[in-house]
Amino acid sequence: MHFSIPETEVRSGENGSTYVAYNIHVNGVLHCRVRYSQLLGLHEQIKKEYGSNVVPAFPPKKIFTLTPAEVEQRREQLEKYMQAVRQDPLLGASDLFNGFLRKAQQETQQIPTEEVALDISLSNGQKVTVNILTSDQTEDVLDAVATKLDLPDDLVGYFSLFLVREGVDGGLTFVRKLQEFELPYVSINSLRSSEFHILLRKSYWDMAYDSDVMDNRVGLNLLYAQTVSDIERGWILVNKDQHRQLKSLQEKGSKKEFIHLGQTLKYYGYIKFDPCITDFPEKGCQVIVSAGNNELNFHVKLPNEQMKEGSFKVTRMRCWRVTSSQVPVANGTTNPCSSAKCEVKLELAFEYLMSKDRLQWVTITSQQAIMMSICLQSMVDELMVKKSGGSIKKMLRKRHNGSIQRADSQQAVKSPPLLDSPDPNREQVVKLSTKLSSVSLRGISASNSANDISGNDFHGNYAFEGIGDDDL
Repeated sequence: MHFSIPETEVRSGENGSTYVAYNIHVNGVLHCRVRYSQLLGLHEQIKKEYGSNVVPAFPPKKIFTLTPAEVEQRREQLEKYMQAVRQDPLLGASDLFNGFLRKAQQETQQIPTEEVALDISLSNGQKVTVNILTSDQTEDVLDAVATKLDLPDDLVGYFSLFLVREGVDGGLTFVRKLQEFELPYVSINSLRSSEFHILLRKSYWDMAYDSDVMDNRVGLNLLYAQTVSDIERGWILVNKDQHRQLKSLQEKGSKKEFIHLGQTLKYYGYIKFDPCITDFPEKGCQVIVSAGNNELNFHVKLPNEQMKEGSFKVTRMRCWRVTSSQVPVANGTTNPCSSAKCEVKLELAFEYLMSKDRLQWVTITSQQAIMMSICLQSMVDELMVKKSGGSIKKMLRKRHNGSIQRADSQQAVKSPPLLDSPDPNREQVVKLSTKLSSVSLRGISASNSANDISGNDFHGNYAFEGIGDDDL
């Protein structure tokens, strides 16, 4: 998650006095509005709990009223402080820090604690309505959905809640995975747009864990619905013969066999991102990025209109980082952001082992850069657990309880060092219930095998496999 404090504002207090409010943004969207004294209180609590040597430096109190220049200096210092706390594996995952952000989010949106109904979307378009409190955190909502759907507790960690935006054309944009520092009801309502939904989707990468999910009736229905949806959206590629087989299995109600066939198809289990820009193999290339199978897959349109495809394995990434910058909205003005309306520009850059002794940075400019980073980190989590011989179920339970350490944060995000092998494994936890209505394969476009993508990975060279024009 990218934390920033891009702006301040002067607000009126209860007694008519004024104060400076610091607007904390997550991924470029306002999360909460806090006073210096509130952040100072948080700092003191963290220091008391974890010791002064662990806590980042905090901007000092001032005796006199701050000048505009001093307010700006404090804003920058507070921003760095919040980013440092969030990036720290211990502090960033603490109940102290996340509880502060949840409370501040609720207060900022002025939503009282009360019982409400919240709709959670499933992959087949159905909605599950759960009764929750407005102050319930992500884990609470996940548990409520699981209870409603009768998904066993030991499968909850295989799923997560995602904030998505549905376009008028039915396209799905993954905004982010809902985090432990936010209140889902408040998050979705603060966007004030019917385009946004909370979606339940599996959150592991290794298809070997599908068998655990499919052993349960509810888990099977959820996985089946997701597979059908991904095929319909064109995220999973099928040719005419495969389409015919899938149709036949669907008509027979053979859900497990349907999923098993789906597992053999290209891009099964991948998340597809919106078109964006990359500097690989050359600057200014349009690209569609997909994440899955421990890789980022690129479908690139070169400046000469030629289409290329290739993949970057997470096991060959030395590190990655997410950076943000404020850029003026395109309105013909050259005014700086301080005097014009601005938007956040996000970039994901990773250092990749192209060949035995050659590392190269590859950059993706996308508003979904944070989500891409989260995908990379969760792939690494799976790989590290499998490599150490640990239990993927324990990892998922930890993550569900908000205690897993993370490295996919703020301005600079580093992954663990290169792994030995592209070997993955993992699971996750959520809850879901009984009957999901049958899903039809409407809208699956039957492509000929000649148009199917069968590119080679580009480890250590710039060669892309040519592909047909696809979505760019």
